[in-house]
Amino acid sequence: PSSPYYYPKLLKSFQANDTTMTNEEFQYFYYGTFFQEDYDPYRATPNPELLQELTPIYAKANRTRADRVKMLDYAEQVLASNPIDLRQLTNRIYVYEQNRKYDLAKIWQYKLNHLLLVIAASGTGADSDNAWIVVYPQHEYDFLNISGLTATSQRFEPPYYDFIEVEKKDPKAPDGYYFNIDELLHQYFLKHPAEISESVE
Repeated sequence: PSSPYYYPKLLKSFQANDTTMTNEEFQYFYYGTFFQEDYDPYRATPNPELLQELTPIYAKANRTRADRVKMLDYAEQVLASNPIDLRQLTNRIYVYEQNRKYDLAKIWQYKLNHLLLVIAASGTGADSDNAWIVVYPQHEYDFLNISGLTATSQRFEPPYYDFIEVEKKDPKAPDGYYFNIDELLHQYFLKHPAEISESVE
C-alpha cells in the first residue's frame, strides 16, 4: 500500500479526470491487471442485452444523440468492470467528441494513448521473441485496429503465442504480428485449474 505503484492507487488516478499519471505508472497499471482477484481474460460481457441493442448502432455511419447516450452508458458500465477495455475507451472518447465535450475527450484520449504505448513498448510484434504482451485477448485486435490494421485470421503458436494475420496494404509489410499470452494463460489456469487437465486430455 505504501508503494506509488499500488494498484488501487493507480486505479483511482486512472479513473479521475486528470492526466497526472506517468508512463511508468501506466505500465504498472496495465500489467498490474493480471494480478487482481477479479481478473479473468475471458470474462463475460456485461449487460449482453444492451450490447445486442448497440450492435446495429455501432455499424451506423451517423449516430443520433439517443444512440450516443446508449453508447456512453454501455462504455461506462464496461469500464467500471474492466477499466482498460480499449474498445469502450475508444467509444467513450467518440461520444465525448460528438457531444462537444472536448476537454473530457482529450483526457480520456490521453489515457487510451498511454495504454497503447505500454503495449507498443513491450515489443515489435515482428516475431515470437519480440511479441507484444497484452492483458486481454481482445486487446490484440483492438491494438491492431486502432493502429490502422485489419485482422484477417488468428492462430495459436505453442507454447504461448497468438499470431494475428492482417490485411496487407503494402507488399513489404509483415503478414501479421505476434502477441505473447504467457502470463494471461498462467493467471487463467491458476484460477481455473480443472481446465489444465481438460486441455491436456
